[in-house]
This record gives sequence, C-alpha cells and structure tokens, in this order.
Amino acid sequence: MAHLVPTVENLAELSSLDQAHHLHPFTSIAAHAADGPMVMIEGKGTHVTDHRGRSYLDAFAGLWCMNVGYGREEIADAMAAQAKKLPYYHSFLAMANEPSIRLAERLVQITPKSLSKVFFGLTGSDGNDTLIKIIWYYNNLLGRPKKKKIIARKLAYHGVTVASGSLSGLPNLHGGFDLPVDRFLHVTTPHYYRQAPAGMTEREFSAHLAQELESVILREGPDTIAAFFAEPVMGAGGVYVPPEGYFEAIVPILRRYDILFAADEVICGFGRLGRWFGSDYFHLEPDLMTGAKGLTSGYAPLSMSLISQPIWKVLHEGSPTMGPFGHGFTYSAHPVSAAAAMANLDIIEREKLVDRVARLAPILQTKLRETLADHPLVGEVRGVGFVAAMELVADKKAKAPFDLKLGVAMRAYKKVLARGVIVRPIMNNLAVSPPFVITEQEIDEVVSALKESIDETARELAAEGIWKPS
Repeated sequence: MAHLVPTVENLAELSSLDQAHHLHPFTSIAAHAADGPMVMIEGKGTHVTDHRGRSYLDAFAGLWCMNVGYGREEIADAMAAQAKKLPYYHSFLAMANEPSIRLAERLVQITPKSLSKVFFGLTGSDGNDTLIKIIWYYNNLLGRPKKKKIIARKLAYHGVTVASGSLSGLPNLHGGFDLPVDRFLHVTTPHYYRQAPAGMTEREFSAHLAQELESVILREGPDTIAAFFAEPVMGAGGVYVPPEGYFEAIVPILRRYDILFAADEVICGFGRLGRWFGSDYFHLEPDLMTGAKGLTSGYAPLSMSLISQPIWKVLHEGSPTMGPFGHGFTYSAHPVSAAAAMANLDIIEREKLVDRVARLAPILQTKLRETLADHPLVGEVRGVGFVAAMELVADKKAKAPFDLKLGVAMRAYKKVLARGVIVRPIMNNLAVSPPFVITEQEIDEVVSALKESIDETARELAAEGIWKPS
C-alpha cells in the first residue's frame, strides 16, 4: 500500500485505519473508537503540526523526552549514517559496535561517580526491569535468597511491564492487570501538600516518611528487603517534588539495613532539573540508575541501566558459577539508537542546554505560581526545573479533590490544546515539561494558555453546578 501523507482529504481514511487496527497506550479504548486519533505530521523546534496544518507549542516535549527540540538534522544524519554503515548487530556473546561502546564510556563519565557499568535496553520500563532482575541476581550470588522485596512509592511511575508495572504505584496500572505481583511494596507519596499531617513542617514530614519506611522494613524484616526505587522528582504520577530533607532522611535508613538505592532518572535525567541528573540536583549517589527519554531526546528508542562497581564485582565473581549473564534483548546496544544518543548529547553539551534549563526554570516556575497559584480552581502549583504541575481542586480551602470520573483536568487540557499549546492531564493535574529550547516568549504563551483555559473551565463547572469558588 502506498504511503499516505496526512491531509484533510485522507484524514478520514487514516482515522478509520487507526481505529480499526491500532491499540493505543494510555488511551480510552471507547473514546478512541468513537473519536479517532489526532494525527501529527511534522515537528520543528518546540512545535508540532497536525494533519490540518495547525501548529502546536509542545509544552510537554512529547512525553517528557523531546529535550533538544524537533527537527534536529544532526541527529537524523547521525542515525542515517550509522544505518548505512551498520544498521544492526546484536550484543550477545561479547559482540559489540562502536557507537554503543563510545556511548557507554560517555555515560559513565557524566552520571554520578557511584556508577560503573551500563546495560542498554529500549525503554524506561525495560530499564527498570533490568535493574530488578540484577538486584535479585545479585542477592542470589550473595547467598541471600530471601532478600528480594522492593519498596517504591505510591503514585510512582517506573514503567508498565509486569515487574516495572508492579514497581509503579499507580492504581490504573494495577487494576485489571493482576498487579502488583509479590515482592513489591509501596510507601506514602512524598507530597507535602496532600499527604503531610496538619501542622508538620516539610522537614518534619520528611522525618515522618523516613519513620514509615523504617517501620515497613522492620515489619517485613531487613533480610527480605533488597532495594528502594525513587524518581528524584516523581513525574507521571502527578509531579511531586520531595519535601525539604527527604532524601537526607531516607538514604541513611537504606544504608543502615543494607538496602540498595535505585534512582529512576527516566524523566529527570539529562538536564530536566537544570543539572545533568536529578541525583546531582539532590546530591545522591545511587547504587543503580535508569535513564531513557532524554538520552536520545526521543529520536530513537534507548534506555540505560547503570550499576555500581560493588554490584559489578559480585556479578563478575559469580560469573564462573552462574555462566553467561542470562538477560538481554535483541536490540540491546542498538547502533542506530546509540548514534542518536551520541549526537543528542553533543547538542546538549555544545549548546549548554542544561545551563539553559537552570537559567529559564526559575522564570517558568515563578510565572506559573504568580499567575495560577491564587486561582480558585488551583490547589497547588508545584515543580522544579523544567517540570511542573497545577493541581485542580473542588475546594481550595479544604484541598478537596475532584472525583476523577468528572475528568476536570481533561476538560482543561482540551481547552489548552484548542489554544495551540500541548500540556498533559494527569488525574486532577495539568503538567508541563517543555523542550529545553523553549524561549521566554513561549513560556509566556504556555502560561497564558493555561490561565485562559483554567478560567474557562472554572466558568463551565460553575455554570453546571459542579463547582463553586471556596
């Protein structure tokens, strides 16, 4: 069949084909069957263009990933050159290719000094799966068959495979899928606004969360707890910045009970917080780390799973007994994806995009708060770096949430979209996570679209008797 370039004329055909054959991720099956897809055909800089030729300012960078912006020919050229030279070779049986070798060395140089070796996959989900399996493998090699449970946080997002979906703490990833499976535990979301007992300071709340973590460890038995996973800033669950002193309170407990600390940097990594990694921002030295999204800025699928030298030493010493490391994917260390990553990192470094985020992030965060924090429909504006969220509430004074079935954030999202800006609805939140190349003028456009759309949503809800200002 001939390739179709989306136009108004053939949109009906494309929509019909998509509805007939494509099961979309994180999409209402019923709504898609009724309404069809939104077809994007082009991207340049901070903007994408749909089938009708309408341009949208993508204030969510695709899915937290289009860090260097769309249309970077340097990355496309690097991928094309590699595809012509060596489009594929596997990495089983000690096979290797130059781009992935160079990339592995580069990643060890820029990630926290606690990390030593890199395993390549394709997605954040498989990156976290890889770490989970390595953690279990590591404890088996150490003769600790009971030390296998893993602790994460409620509303955390670590992926959607059976293991990473179990690690995630989101109800919609569990219900209907028979998840979480055994061995996965979840503690309280470190969200000061909604979870802190009345009267607690942020530091007191952090101590409270640390005490909860220790209680869970003691209840389950320290000899059964293998690891603790955390996003430096929680992303897809709603954007939750840890309260003051959180990691300072948590990490010593992990060390006390010989529990590995795994940092999920899939969203925070490669500059989103104005430092190369969220671990840098919060002064962390994790035992394990995952990354994806910003590694290639979405130009090609690639994930990284890093481990510390002590973990590597155990794997190395156990190799003669265990035989070949029995984990890997057909596309591990894919040369075209590695070439894309190298070109992407070149751009980030050459254009000093991490410094750019550090410079523009206070502007973004300040304007969002000044414009929206006092809005009667907004309970909280939160975020750090180039990630933020506005939580919409039914009662501002009581912090009462909307029933999710009302789809209030989705309403507001559609109004923002109608104004030519893309954000993301997450439960009762509207989240932004712009490309690093966004300008101050474009930040103003995003904030203005959010303000106008939230105003319009408030008027509609009030007119329908669903909500009134508190």
